[in-house]
Amino acid sequence: MTSVLIIDDHPVVLQGLRRVLEDADVKPVLEAREVTSGYRLFRRKRPDVIIIDLGMQGSVLEGLDLIRRMRLHEPSTCILVFSMHGDPMIAARALEAGATGYLLKDTSSDELMKAFDQVLSGKPYLSEDLAKQVALLGTGVGSNPLVDLTPRQSQMLSLLAKGKTYNSIAEELGVSYKTVVNTCLNLKRRLGAKNLPELIRAAVRLLPAEP
Repeated sequence: MTSVLIIDDHPVVLQGLRRVLEDADVKPVLEAREVTSGYRLFRRKRPDVIIIDLGMQGSVLEGLDLIRRMRLHEPSTCILVFSMHGDPMIAARALEAGATGYLLKDTSSDELMKAFDQVLSGKPYLSEDLAKQVALLGTGVGSNPLVDLTPRQSQMLSLLAKGKTYNSIAEELGVSYKTVVNTCLNLKRRLGAKNLPELIRAAVRLLPAEP
């Protein structure tokens, strides 16, 4: 018997994963729809494999932090990220946090089970295309757009990545709401973000992982 815990806040994804896993005779399949209950189930049930979505509760950082906590508590934990984010930087951050494998949600059921079996055996898994892109990140190709940011811009970008609102950023930094809006407009231009969600995703990709 191979137990698995799925942590994802999308009911359709949970149902689909359960069906594929149970058809492959993987049982029991445990489910959680948010970070806190997922971590509690992990501690209580000690599943063989955890399948986790990064973008829970609107923040990739929630998923990354959960991976770090699980890895810290149980270093041998087998963790497969099942995500809609195909950005190689986000995949690399997930692996750095402690994920064993990273798989996109538009994959086939056959590749899902291939990734599941490989992660269960303790071996890392990335699709071939994504693995190449992640490998290129380590070559130093391209410049870091954060290099020339002012300390205030860096502070705001970090707070945005943590899910802070404009109002809470203004209060925390002791500046006006208008200052936050104008600074974020400059950040959008610098990072090529069309809107706030894109700016937040860029912040998550580019900022160094917190210990």
